[in-house]
Amino acid sequence: MPVTLPDNLPAIEILKKENIFVMSQLRAKEQDIRPLKVLILNLMPIKIAAETDLVRLLSNTPLQIEIDFLRLSTHQSKNTPIEHMDAFYKEFDEVKSSNYDGLIVTGAPVEMMEYEEVSYWNEVSSVFDWAKHHVTSTFYICWAAQAALYRFYGIPKYPMHEKMFGVFKHTINDRSFPLFRGFDDEFYAPHSRHTEVRREDIEKHKDLKILSESDEAGIYIVVGRGGREFYVTGHSEYSLYTLHNEYSRDKDKGMDIDIPKHYYRQDDPGQKPISRWTGHGNLLFNNWMNYYLYQETPYDVDQIEKLGNISLPSETAL
Repeated sequence: MPVTLPDNLPAIEILKKENIFVMSQLRAKEQDIRPLKVLILNLMPIKIAAETDLVRLLSNTPLQIEIDFLRLSTHQSKNTPIEHMDAFYKEFDEVKSSNYDGLIVTGAPVEMMEYEEVSYWNEVSSVFDWAKHHVTSTFYICWAAQAALYRFYGIPKYPMHEKMFGVFKHTINDRSFPLFRGFDDEFYAPHSRHTEVRREDIEKHKDLKILSESDEAGIYIVVGRGGREFYVTGHSEYSLYTLHNEYSRDKDKGMDIDIPKHYYRQDDPGQKPISRWTGHGNLLFNNWMNYYLYQETPYDVDQIEKLGNISLPSETAL
């Protein structure tokens, strides 16, 4: 799939070496089709790595996608050059009058804080609220999933006795749901978090449905409004070495951290990680873009606002 990215974004050269088709904005303008418009609010500390992981997944479909990156004006990244942020990221005031087919909100390293204590909570809440009326479907990841469940439904998060860290086996609760077309009965996904949401709190809300979970890792995917929102507590977007880099970073800081579970060959950090989730990670994003963006979004993006609080049908025709 041709992914349209800002000219000179570092991810372009990385992905070209992986034989992934990316397209400059100049070339995309010459094609007479309407690309899907996807906005990415990147809250991860190492933003270039997160950009590359997400674009890699968004590339695995025949659809053309136009991507904008969003940053928060109330938070300045300490781990990404300001020149990069200025060149490739927009602020909320620049996009809030626009409509998007899809929005992805990443995780953030603030999960041990109360939501209201996060310095950018008010601004990120405004983005969540805006998305309900200006985005066809939103994909919330990890902390963003917990934060959005709290914002919309008051669902609390709970600290865990030890970090949920590794690659875990999951099952599907509703195989008829289009998000899981092509999935095996069991599939793997990475997790990296210190907090969790619980089944009993989610089941109190009729607008929410638990789609996938894990015996070890707990709740994985929750859907709201028939597909207008997906809350994903893990990281199917992670590349092979992302967990390794997190583990090495924390070890170098002298932190007491266990090795990621079910990740390294023979549980040996000196050996190469085992790729268990890449295929289903690609399929997850591919199905989201096909069934909940391409097949549901209006051709005229200005009509997205008319969707308002309307739920998408939970069953989408093939």
